[in-house]
Amino acid sequence: MLYRWSRLITVRICLMALLAIAAAFVASMLDAFIPQAWVERFGEESVTPVLNILASSMLVVVTFSLSVMVSAHRQASSQVTPRSHRLLLEDTTTQTVLATFLGAFIYALIAIILFRANYYTDRASVVVFAVTVVVVVLVVGAILRWIQHLSHLGSMDETLALLERRVCQTMLEHRKAPYLRGQPMDAELPTGLVPVIAARSGYVQFVDMPTLDQCCREKDVTIYLARIPGDWVSEGRAIAHIDRADGDISGIVADAFTMDELRSFDQDARFGLNVMAETASRALSPGINDPGTAIDVIGRIERILLMNAPSDVVADSVEYDRVFVPELPESALIRDAFAMIARDGAAMVEVASRLQMTLRELTRTRDPGLSEPARLMAATALAYSEAAMVLDDDKEILRRIAG
Repeated sequence: MLYRWSRLITVRICLMALLAIAAAFVASMLDAFIPQAWVERFGEESVTPVLNILASSMLVVVTFSLSVMVSAHRQASSQVTPRSHRLLLEDTTTQTVLATFLGAFIYALIAIILFRANYYTDRASVVVFAVTVVVVVLVVGAILRWIQHLSHLGSMDETLALLERRVCQTMLEHRKAPYLRGQPMDAELPTGLVPVIAARSGYVQFVDMPTLDQCCREKDVTIYLARIPGDWVSEGRAIAHIDRADGDISGIVADAFTMDELRSFDQDARFGLNVMAETASRALSPGINDPGTAIDVIGRIERILLMNAPSDVVADSVEYDRVFVPELPESALIRDAFAMIARDGAAMVEVASRLQMTLRELTRTRDPGLSEPARLMAATALAYSEAAMVLDDDKEILRRIAG
């Protein structure tokens, strides 16, 4: 939750707004250390004009920046995929710049109000002047950063690069903790388990494993997860099982699952790959007809999977030995990454050829769990293409690539 709060723009704005109030408290503590010469030079008459400029100009800048941001997000949603909008909302550069602009406005407004209320002493004006100089420097830096950021905000290349970095990070975390640092679950559950029922329908976004482990140790219980992040759970269905009936334990286990109507990138390795596949499928639609973007996405997915192959990432040791977690099969990752592209790009020889090359590279990895699903997906993609392509020459080219 702290990580999610840190990505909210309101948090950064509030921190900037607290500068005005903090200046008042700091000034009262520094009264004895501020020389009288500074008071005469940096008094209220010196700082008030600067505060008025900040208060009058920053609101206009914020309004303009918000309109640019909304336009860029709409462009990305229409060109890439609507799911990319959630990722752009977490863009730290945009959040920091807007928070700086709006925070400077709120800071200036609060400081002017406190001056008019005679809350600041003459010596406090020196502290306010120093803080105002810092705010001006932050605003100038934010403007320069914003100008550079606007040159590529919302573009296809920038959105895909942002998406690739986020998916690569999520995939690496999945490789390090394929079972969320719990115990791998056997194919068959023990008998006599008590289900923990979901109170609402939605996607599992996050599972609080430390809370579940603490519950296991304090209540002497073993927990078996029935759903992992990315799974859809219908109301009244089991999200976990425990080895004895206890209402308090069931409540703790249910509260450890964060569920929502939307999927999240945080612990869901399949969602990021699915969003990238949606981008390629959208580019292959007749209305857009952009096979180059689909080929680019295939290359990015290949890079993500090969950089984070199971044999190349050392999994963390088990931390929660009384929490058993189902396996996320490699076949599910391969299907989410390539199934839509194989279907929608089947008739385009350039897209189908690039897909076969990527799947061929994946079949050559040292991990049977990854290579075998890639081989099956290559066969499926080839079957799609042979059914969709018109020219025999294109089919022959694809057969040679597929081997």
